[in-house]
Amino acid sequence: MGGTAGSGSTMQRAVPSVRTRNTIMIDPRPILALTPGDCTGIGPELVAKVLAAGELADVGRVVVVGDRRVLELGMRQAGCTLEVRAYESPAGIDWTDGAVPLVDLGNTDPDLYPAGAVSADSGRLTGATLAAAIEFAMAGEVDAVSFAPLNKRAMYDGGWKFPDEHKMFAHLLGHRTYFSEMNVLGEQWMSRVTSHVSLREALDQITHERICEAVDLAVATMRSAGILSPKLAVAALNPHGGENGLFGREEIEIIRPAVEAMAAKGYPCEGPFPADTLYLKAFSGAYDGVLSMYHDQGQIATKLKGFNRGVTVTAGLPTIFTTPAHGTAFDIVGQGVADPGALTAALRLAARLAASRKPAPAP
Repeated sequence: MGGTAGSGSTMQRAVPSVRTRNTIMIDPRPILALTPGDCTGIGPELVAKVLAAGELADVGRVVVVGDRRVLELGMRQAGCTLEVRAYESPAGIDWTDGAVPLVDLGNTDPDLYPAGAVSADSGRLTGATLAAAIEFAMAGEVDAVSFAPLNKRAMYDGGWKFPDEHKMFAHLLGHRTYFSEMNVLGEQWMSRVTSHVSLREALDQITHERICEAVDLAVATMRSAGILSPKLAVAALNPHGGENGLFGREEIEIIRPAVEAMAAKGYPCEGPFPADTLYLKAFSGAYDGVLSMYHDQGQIATKLKGFNRGVTVTAGLPTIFTTPAHGTAFDIVGQGVADPGALTAALRLAARLAASRKPAPAP
């Protein structure tokens, strides 16, 4: 799979291993697999823009896993040119080469799928590309996987019968215990007790055990990102926190007992607090993270605060996954105006989490 695409110098700088006398210093930066998401959305453009900016070499080594034609589409949409070198797998990459490394799966011809439209076949290939990146992670060839936006409906219709990609990841990894997604905006971490289910189903899933698991996972994930003493606030479910049972008893009978039980075990958590004011306190710096009861309770606040900077993390899985918190933006595909900020933040966070898992170098 050798060769290059495009011409000119690459913007992705390489930091080679350094030889000092008889010792070779191994590059400590984690290896990050980057997939372009659904080719019918803004993913290819975002990937090209991130690579062209060359802002990630200080934190990680990025290898694109996908189809060369999709990356070339992204270059055209972004109006940039990248020097690309193709490899069979991440293990064979020459990181002293300044070209962008690509594992060319040769599985997706973007010309077959209309831009800005849901396509089951494109969704099938999006899932297959992610599955290939996961195989590299399981083999120890990459330290984390970051992916550009995908379309859940397209993937489901394409044969990946999961309500979201996170459950697909867990299935492919053979993961059976609790996991969840978290959203990160700068140093603010937003997690949730329930996620991609209907609001009616979410109410049934808000249990003492589930809240305790969510607190444990949120605190552990923040600590893995270097927040040694995180402060976690837990949101109430009902308006005004239930008004002492006037608007519902979930806070009295389920949420507060769970928070108090975890606090008694040493977890730095407080609550429940009314959700309509809690995020104002959190964003002012009073807390490092917020645990919401259901998806939109936290997502609306987070996306209003920083739509083009938010990152989604799949927390609790053996492989690190990060992605922009926004979607495929079908309405602006091909216009060259997609903002790569969230994808850049996703890659930086993946590198940060991966570095925390690496063993310390021997003295």
